[in-house]
Amino acid sequence: MGYRLLADITVAVHISFVAFVVVGGFLSLRWPRVLYAHVAAVAWVCLLMVGLNVTCPLTTVENWARERGGEGGIPQGFVEAHLTGTLYPSDMEWLFRTLVGVAIAGSWFLLARLTGSRRSAA
Repeated sequence: MGYRLLADITVAVHISFVAFVVVGGFLSLRWPRVLYAHVAAVAWVCLLMVGLNVTCPLTTVENWARERGGEGGIPQGFVEAHLTGTLYPSDMEWLFRTLVGVAIAGSWFLLARLTGSRRSAA
């Protein structure tokens, strides 16, 4: 029971991380220091997407906990195991990734515009 709970908590943390990657730039509009963590999170996701054979530590923890809890680990990554087919259709992954990229770029663009207008007003 304890290992399964740990696996479920890890999934919740993972979902929170994915949400932060999507909306963290917008959060930095309110709390500017959040931008540093957001840039680091986006850089990490980019490393994972490029396929440098890097495994997310949260996926490692989830697999470890599931195996000790009597379940099989997830054979793919977190997105493929928990989001694809649930949050969006399997054949629409390209659209999901594009929308995430647009949200990130849009938030950073908006942040740059607001920062630039504050500097010019001062």
